[in-house]
Amino acid sequence: MSRVGYVNGVYRPHGEAVVHIEDRGFQFADGVYEVWSVMDGRLADFDGHMARLHRCLTELGIEIPMSAAALGVVLKETVRRNRVRDGLVYLQVTRGTASRDHAFPVDVAPTVVVTAKRLDPAKGRRAAGNGVAAITRPDIRWGRCDIKTVGLLPNVLAKQAARESGAYECLLVDELGLITEGSSTNAWIVDEHGKLRTRDTQANILRGVTRAAVLKLIEAEGLELEERAFSVEEAKRARELFVTAASAFVMPLISLDGARIGDGTPGPVATRLREVYLEQARREAI
Repeated sequence: MSRVGYVNGVYRPHGEAVVHIEDRGFQFADGVYEVWSVMDGRLADFDGHMARLHRCLTELGIEIPMSAAALGVVLKETVRRNRVRDGLVYLQVTRGTASRDHAFPVDVAPTVVVTAKRLDPAKGRRAAGNGVAAITRPDIRWGRCDIKTVGLLPNVLAKQAARESGAYECLLVDELGLITEGSSTNAWIVDEHGKLRTRDTQANILRGVTRAAVLKLIEAEGLELEERAFSVEEAKRARELFVTAASAFVMPLISLDGARIGDGTPGPVATRLREVYLEQARREAI
C-alpha cells in the first residue's frame, strides 16, 4: 500500500505531498515539529505533545494553525489512511511560504505537514531486551534546545556519528563535560549510589514528553530521583544508563564510548520503567 501524507488540508500520495520551494521551513528551518508514538492505532501521550507544540509555536511567534482537537483529527486520519497500528506520526508546522527574507512575513498562513509510518514493535523489544550502545560527542547546538525546532543539523551529525560507530545513540556533552541529552532522546542514569538522575529542564535541553511521563512513574514507583546533571565519567561508573523518547520509550544503554555500563546488561530500573511506561501509554492512548 502506498503511503499518504497531509499538507495544508489535503491528503495526497506520499510522493505528491509537497510544499512550496519558498516555505520557510525549507529556507530557514523556521518551524517546529512533534512526533507521537502510535500504539494499536492510537496516539500515546497526546496531550503532552500537543501542549509542547503550542508552547514552541508561541515561543517562535508562529500562528497556531488549528485547535488541538482539529489537529488530533488530522493526525488520526493520517494514521488510519496509512494503516499504522504500531509506529510514529509526525507533525511539522512552519511559518509558511513567502518571498525569501529573514524577517517574519506578514499575513502568511502556517504550513502544516503530517506523515505516518509503521515500526516493528519486536525490533524495539529486542533492542531493549539486549541493551544498546552509545557514544559521546560535543554538544554544538544552539541555545534554545527547549524549542523543538526543525533545525536539527547538529543532531543529524551526532546521530550519523553513532551509526558509523555501530551505536544506537549519541549523547551530547557540554563544555563542562556534562551530558546534556541524546541526539533525539533524554538521558538518565542510576548512579553508583542507586539514585536516579537526569538533567533538569532549566538547562538547554528539550522538555521531553516521554521524560515527563517517566518522571511521574518514578514517583509512583517510589524511586529516589534527583534532577541534576551528570558527567561522562559518572555515566560510565553508573549502575544503569538509559534514554527516553517517543520513538524509544525507555531504552537501556549497556556501553558508552566502548566502556561497559554496570554488568553490561539492561538494568532492573530501566527494564521496570519501560514496562510500566508501555502499560500506561497503551492504556491512556487516544
